[in-house]
Amino acid sequence: MYRIGIDIGGMSIKAGIVKDGEIISTKTKVTRIDGVLDTLIDDLSDLINGILNENGIEIDKVEKIGVGFPGVVTNKGYVTCVNLKLINQPVLDKLNDKFKNIKVSIANDANVAALAEYRHGSMKGFESGVMITLGTGVGGGVVINDRLISGANGIGAELGHLIIGENYYDCNCGNNGCFETFCSATAIINYAKKLIEENKDCKLYQVCEGNLDNLTAKMVFDLYKEKDEISVEVINRFKKYLAIGIANIVNFIDPDVVSIGGGVSNASNIILDNLSDEVKKHLPFKESNICDIVIAKFKNDAGILGASEL
Repeated sequence: MYRIGIDIGGMSIKAGIVKDGEIISTKTKVTRIDGVLDTLIDDLSDLINGILNENGIEIDKVEKIGVGFPGVVTNKGYVTCVNLKLINQPVLDKLNDKFKNIKVSIANDANVAALAEYRHGSMKGFESGVMITLGTGVGGGVVINDRLISGANGIGAELGHLIIGENYYDCNCGNNGCFETFCSATAIINYAKKLIEENKDCKLYQVCEGNLDNLTAKMVFDLYKEKDEISVEVINRFKKYLAIGIANIVNFIDPDVVSIGGGVSNASNIILDNLSDEVKKHLPFKESNICDIVIAKFKNDAGILGASEL
């Protein structure tokens, strides 16, 4: 029997056929954002039927369909996703109506990625694991004893909105000091821009050709390696607050492993360097052993693989 995992993003919807924990085929469709739930359901149905037809697989050979959403997914299957213009929509009910003889499950996309890492990747073999995704924002997922922990109302593990300090700008959620305002790619870029505005006679300004809209987190990490003064300040600040965020997680859950994923994790050597020691500085029992801190195994395939595991 086969499983289908679907990863919904703001730009595209990616579907994959999974067998025995391996993705054997993928198909992509542009995300249509019109706020109409039936549009999304039709697109998911077309994508599923299309990938099955391309691989000569009958629908009755599919035992499970899983879908990851970039938003809040309640335990009753209602989805709120601002980027898709969906507010408290009964997605699971609609999918169950469409695929009556197949088990359908849905979850937050960061939770889904955590499940992929727990079952098949960097957290495999551990009893408890926490994944932190560092991308445009900061997301997360918690898995304990092979079970995703999403809370009583489906809004748990929103690690990006842990309050870890006081920042010079507010988060999009309206609060100040959220994890993602310190440790996302956006946060890195924002702080670098702030420092460049204060001193344009710097290498970062030259690299982005005098246009701060060209600035990327990768540029900052690359110049950090060259010991560029502003880049070093930006990345040291990023690592300081990453350590504080992980320390909060350790204090609360004390997991066996923390896995760091998302686009920022590509700078793995810089991120992991001395990170465990920095985390310990913020713990009450500084001589205690703490979790392994690792880099996630899966990149673009985590959403598909994890969704198939729901």
